[in-house]
Amino acid sequence: MAADSAEQFCVAEERSGHCAVVDGNFLYVWGGYVSIEENEVYLPNDELWIYEMDSGLWTMHLMEGELPNSMSGSCGASINGKLYIFGGFDDKGYSNRLYYVNLRTNNGTYRWKKITNFKGQPPTPRDKLSCWVYKDRLIYFGGYGCRKHNELSDCFDVHDAFWEGQIFWGWHNDVHVFDTNTQTWSQPAIRGGDPPQPRAAHTCAVLGNKGYIFGGRVLQTRMNDLHCLNLDTWTWSGRINISGEKPKDRSWHTLTPIGDDRLFLFGGLSSDNVPLGDGWIHSITTNGWKQLTHLPKSRPRLWHTACLGKEGEVMVFGGSKDDLHFMDTGHCSDLLIFQTQPYSLLRLCLDCIGKNAALLKNQIPCLPSKLLQQVLKKITFWAAVNHRQEKKAETERQCQLNTT
Repeated sequence: MAADSAEQFCVAEERSGHCAVVDGNFLYVWGGYVSIEENEVYLPNDELWIYEMDSGLWTMHLMEGELPNSMSGSCGASINGKLYIFGGFDDKGYSNRLYYVNLRTNNGTYRWKKITNFKGQPPTPRDKLSCWVYKDRLIYFGGYGCRKHNELSDCFDVHDAFWEGQIFWGWHNDVHVFDTNTQTWSQPAIRGGDPPQPRAAHTCAVLGNKGYIFGGRVLQTRMNDLHCLNLDTWTWSGRINISGEKPKDRSWHTLTPIGDDRLFLFGGLSSDNVPLGDGWIHSITTNGWKQLTHLPKSRPRLWHTACLGKEGEVMVFGGSKDDLHFMDTGHCSDLLIFQTQPYSLLRLCLDCIGKNAALLKNQIPCLPSKLLQQVLKKITFWAAVNHRQEKKAETERQCQLNTT
């Protein structure tokens, strides 16, 4: 029975630099890497991990089709039930290939397709970029990658160069659009405003028709500036002047839209190379940041993913609790859930029944069938939570015994 429970309550493998999206009632996770004996090992490219929000259970599905390389730093986004993956880095270098997989499959088969019959010119190869999703378009910004000598421009800060092949590495601040309906790449003409300086390991989020950018790194500098791009007029805001306190400089963080006018910022790596576990909410209405004081600082994350759940909760998966530049051993597999608004009364009732299933075991079978199905999933959810907490506590006890 214990073995069956362990298998049922398994979680996606620990990782950083992966992709994650939410579609419907599920969180989908692909790619990334983990450190094994000081070596970077990319996670299998044919594995898709799926987390069901109601039951709290993970399942792994093998993928088919035109598989992307196993990579980290790819940019993942979903449109109309399809997960799109662009860019990334592996042992062979940087990618500028675009793939998609239909997540709403009828037969449980997840098949990758490489987009090759596109029109226009894709971005140059890069990783650690971000994108906005707006009107069925993927709008990419920034990233770190390579360019040939004849591709150098004002939108690229050179970091290093290999003169023999005339290849340059550096940071970008260009904007590229892929229209998923017409399969067309384009580079919009920016019609005004000052663009953010080139960067990578920044984060992007959409509110209305505005695409927001926060932080990131260029050369040895990490930033805490906030910009937005009007995705209809292609006009930059310039650096947005913030009233009051604001988050410190960082890279490898996440920014998640919550509601119509708020952004949730979490984690990252600070300018002094400290992994961060702080959370902030930015209000577009008041143009101010507010730090969340109740978050545990003992659970920092960087190069994680953050997705908005169906009831306004932000689901942070994976990432590292270490500074990846110096001690790349702290990759995580736990799922942190941040409640950013009150849950519905139904959700609270289901959680209460799920937590107290043993006390209510005689009453639960009397529930109407539709409600019973939801309750059974909540019972499974809290059983999974308890199992994982017990397993984690046991692992920590063993570590303490080993050190003493």
